[in-house]
Amino acid sequence: MKRIPKEMGIFKFSRNNKPVEYVDLGEIVVLELEDAVGGQVQSEDTPLEKLDWNRVNKATGPIYINGVNKGDTLVVDILKIEVASKGVILVVPGAGALAKKNFKPRAKIVKIENGFAYFDKFKLPVRPMIGTIGVAPDEEEYPTGTPYKHGGNLDCKEIRSGAKLYLPVYVDGALFAAGDLHAFQEDGELCVSSIEVEGKVLLRFNVIKNMRPEWPIVETQDNYSILVADDDLDKAVEIATEKAVNALMKANNWSFEESYMFSSLGVKIAVNQVVDPKKGVRAMIPKEFISIQHLLS
Repeated sequence: MKRIPKEMGIFKFSRNNKPVEYVDLGEIVVLELEDAVGGQVQSEDTPLEKLDWNRVNKATGPIYINGVNKGDTLVVDILKIEVASKGVILVVPGAGALAKKNFKPRAKIVKIENGFAYFDKFKLPVRPMIGTIGVAPDEEEYPTGTPYKHGGNLDCKEIRSGAKLYLPVYVDGALFAAGDLHAFQEDGELCVSSIEVEGKVLLRFNVIKNMRPEWPIVETQDNYSILVADDDLDKAVEIATEKAVNALMKANNWSFEESYMFSSLGVKIAVNQVVDPKKGVRAMIPKEFISIQHLLS
């Protein structure tokens, strides 16, 4: 089993990145991940104004997956996520859903113990997820903090143990990387961070040849979710809805009108995050209504 240390990482997704490891299809790989702030906040007294923001949102990798080529779908099985015994959540003026408010920068250390995260008098069941996960784009380069069609900082709470992620492949080998572990995050990630934590993930890679999704797809036990990001939240909802309606048309041999009607009954739109350079949503479709092939082209 190959292990990729957290020191081997990137801060942008690019076809020009050099792979740190080569793996075969079906091979299980362990990735060690830094927390989103690069381990810079170890106490609540850390002066946040002195953080090196160039060290934020590091993704371990990139990994070249043998047998994966441009035009394919990379299938990522998330087998297990392990997180450290403490995390950090922070607020910074000018960031988050309330970016225009006047408030002080502040960090809070969150203890993680026996499957729970402790925030003052409240304890939350730990629900680990991968915030940043993706592949090299075709021509553009994207910072690891930006979500888009290649993946990136998706901040989707469905990207957790037991899930499968389907990513479009733009370059041979995919050049996969992941980072930004969260011990817990609710939809929206409103304050710009969640429980940021270091840890490790066990992944296995497979491929669907000669077809790919336009946007990342996450598969959980009950649903397929289309992950869309745009500068404008309303536009992201529009795109996600259109992709869901198109999939329903293909799956059920329906007209546009029938599929659009059914979207009000069989598709759920949820907001992944509203705090990244591009806002992220997901269109969740129960598996009884479509299959993965209806989401690929």
